[in-house]
Amino acid sequence: MKKTSTALTRRFTGVAIGLLAALALPLAQALEVGDKAPDFTLQASDGNTYSLSQFVGKQPVVLAFFPAAFTGGCTIQCKAIRDSSDEIKSFDVAYFMASVDTAEKNTEFATEYGLDFPVLADPQKTMTADYGVLSERGFANRWTYYIDVNGVVVKIDKQTNPNTAGQDLADNMADLGF
Repeated sequence: MKKTSTALTRRFTGVAIGLLAALALPLAQALEVGDKAPDFTLQASDGNTYSLSQFVGKQPVVLAFFPAAFTGGCTIQCKAIRDSSDEIKSFDVAYFMASVDTAEKNTEFATEYGLDFPVLADPQKTMTADYGVLSERGFANRWTYYIDVNGVVVKIDKQTNPNTAGQDLADNMADLGF
């Protein structure tokens, strides 16, 4: 009986924390194709700080969100993008992965898996909320945003497949004329 009671207490505590987190963070309406992409300024795994505004008027931007570093699907997704690096880099585009992890955790993640692209850190969940990708559990949904040179969202992939994320990213950029 004590094991069952402890398990129920843990489960209830987890649910309660999740509900409190969801209430504390406003879940923004997801962006749609044609919307102006919100600006952001975030630290990345390569030690630099990036803003969307630094690319507007210069080159398109791809933001590939993932829930959490060092988890199964996220590791597969990031490695798939890394493995398609040569093809992706043939496009004149700035591309980033982004999560709600800290810059330190994303840096450790990028180093461990040899990621050759910046992983943006949004631990305050501001950008994730602004883009409407923040899930009710407090993590980013696995969505990819394609933003044109004018800062307008031109495609949103809400069905990102971790196994084929790199090739899919390259194919979508080709289809969009990036």
